[in-house]
Amino acid sequence: MKTNYEVAIIGGGIIGCSIAYYLAKEQIDVAVFEEKQLASKSTSAAAGMLGAHSECNDLEIFYPFARKSQLAYFQLQDELKELSGIDIELRKGGIFQLAYSEAEKSELSSTLSLPTVRWYDRDNVRHEESSVSTNIIGAAFIEDDVNVLPSSVCQAFGKSAQVLGASVFEYTSVLSIQKQDSSYTIKTSKGNLQAKYIVVANGVWSSNFFHQLGLTNTLTPVKGECVSVSSEKPLLKHTLFHEHCYIVPRNNGRLVLGASMVENDWNEQASLGGIENLIAKAKTMLPSIIDMKIESFWAGLRPQTFDQKPFIGHHPDDEGILFATGHYRNGILLAPATGQMIRDFIMKKEIRKDWMEAFKINRQKR
Repeated sequence: MKTNYEVAIIGGGIIGCSIAYYLAKEQIDVAVFEEKQLASKSTSAAAGMLGAHSECNDLEIFYPFARKSQLAYFQLQDELKELSGIDIELRKGGIFQLAYSEAEKSELSSTLSLPTVRWYDRDNVRHEESSVSTNIIGAAFIEDDVNVLPSSVCQAFGKSAQVLGASVFEYTSVLSIQKQDSSYTIKTSKGNLQAKYIVVANGVWSSNFFHQLGLTNTLTPVKGECVSVSSEKPLLKHTLFHEHCYIVPRNNGRLVLGASMVENDWNEQASLGGIENLIAKAKTMLPSIIDMKIESFWAGLRPQTFDQKPFIGHHPDDEGILFATGHYRNGILLAPATGQMIRDFIMKKEIRKDWMEAFKINRQKR
């Protein structure tokens, strides 16, 4: 292991690897430190929906950031494949955000006001997806809310960053950070090193570094459980979405059902009750799913901030320390824009002021 880097990133999930990729593209000497393997925690547990429209209720600040990130994937699929040889499995087709009543249709009004979203009545939805529940009155069709395979994206970011000169250290825990003059000493399980900048991108486990670095910020785990099912013939071409639950079709013909929302649960194993609830919810969207075979199930911990927006920016008292964490339900979606934003902080490029304000580390509860 070298002992000096310009940037050290703590966390080898999709956020940390995206940051490494965008820094390495600028020929910045960067290293990623991951306690387990790349993509082994929350990243691999995600379904990979890029729901810039379906997951967003803030059209002024959060939506433009999410949309920028979503659009980046269309370029990244070829860019990362060329560098890493890994297919991120970007699956087009879009989302049907279902409505079962006029009241639910009304709740979709802000989404339906967006230029790329349109309303389909029940007959039109069922023309596209004949197995969808007859209890719906229609759906918002969001063509651009596609999906990717999260673990493949993370691995592609990490390998591409390495091709461009980055260093990646798996099975390497960061134990402590200490400032020394104009750089930082990082103590790891495999020795000490120096870096000019530190980026904490450690998901829900970032709370330890907030506190170690004199901040009171805390991230709350929200456990999400998923199930993968299969059948002899494909049932869906589009993702189905309702009340934060989804059925996502994969390129291999499987469907991913997700995801539960269990707050303050640090247990990373799926529960029988959580899986039972997922299946019950999926049946209301796609009744024939009950005949499919369970392939696998799993769980991961979403990092939730007090206002459900991520922390992206400098330590309020130290410009050499940056955080990129707390992405809650949208880590996969927001990874490219987060990587670009941290790159711009380090390179002192211009960043939208409303994004800096919305995601700053010391923002106050309203």
